[in-house]
Amino acid sequence: MLKFGIIGGGMIANFHAQAIQAMEGGQLKGIYARNPEKAKSLSQQYHCKAYSDLAEMLANSTIDIVTIATPSGAHLTPTIAAAKAGKHIICEKPLEVTPARIEQMIQVCKEQKVVLAGIFNRRFNPAVEAFKKAIDEERFGQLTLCDAYVKWYRTQEYYDSGAWRGTWELDGGGALMNQSIHTIDQLIYLAGPIKRLSASTTCLIHEGIEVEDTAVAILEFESGARGVIQGATSCWSSSGHPAEVHICGSEGSVFMSDESFRVWDFKNPKQEDELVKNNLMGGAVQGLGANDPSAINFDGHLRNFENVVEAIKAGKAPLITGEEGLKAVKVIDAIYRSAKQDGAWIELD
Repeated sequence: MLKFGIIGGGMIANFHAQAIQAMEGGQLKGIYARNPEKAKSLSQQYHCKAYSDLAEMLANSTIDIVTIATPSGAHLTPTIAAAKAGKHIICEKPLEVTPARIEQMIQVCKEQKVVLAGIFNRRFNPAVEAFKKAIDEERFGQLTLCDAYVKWYRTQEYYDSGAWRGTWELDGGGALMNQSIHTIDQLIYLAGPIKRLSASTTCLIHEGIEVEDTAVAILEFESGARGVIQGATSCWSSSGHPAEVHICGSEGSVFMSDESFRVWDFKNPKQEDELVKNNLMGGAVQGLGANDPSAINFDGHLRNFENVVEAIKAGKAPLITGEEGLKAVKVIDAIYRSAKQDGAWIELD
């Protein structure tokens, strides 16, 4: 059984602790937080040791893996420290707030021969797995339109609740980097690489933040398909809009709404389509975490963590490697660069 330590003392650290406790093949041994009271409170809740000195926790030879749940722009430093201490690392999304910082994380972990894994917990949903299978079997024919929509809402109090929220340095961006990154990852995981894009971002309803609460990008994929990304924390709804990925092609169309489908339609039906229609149809009515980030459950984290543990034991790469985690950040970085240049087309490498 692999032993875990958690770096971070906020809401996301709670998700990590719940997932570790529920998983097979893992045990939580310690939680580090800069605030000793937070570390103590979480350690008592999850029956493990509290640390307010990171070096002390990393010196614990019984800990095999650390998960990082600090603010987005504070992932690099603990990753380097953990890697040099010989710990495998599972790091929250985004891996870091710039491609260059993520590339540094990847390089250090390679040098230290430890695993660096990201967290894109929505990739482990059964709907995404069915979606990916249809893509891999080329059931869509020529891809034509591929889109991601995240029309969420965050209150002013949400941004006011932490000095790091809504800052370029520690949040790395706004509605795209923080909230929409999961759906952007799903889009490129399913539709393939984006060749170039043009974007516009703005802040329409929130005060005192440096970043966007509303963004739109026009996409050209390497496949030739076109598409859009819409990401916002400015779209009020009484229940919250689900995040959606739409992929259309010459022989099929699928619209995924959070963890189920609104549309599953192919020119050439297969028997397995009945399983999808019987178990994964309906489409979300209320978005997961769309209005309230604390409403997100830890099931996806659990499957994400188990995948990493299985990969480490088998000596193979997990589903979400550092390189995989880099892809969505590259897209978001390109959107920000385009927006700063009045919508100039940005080529992605």
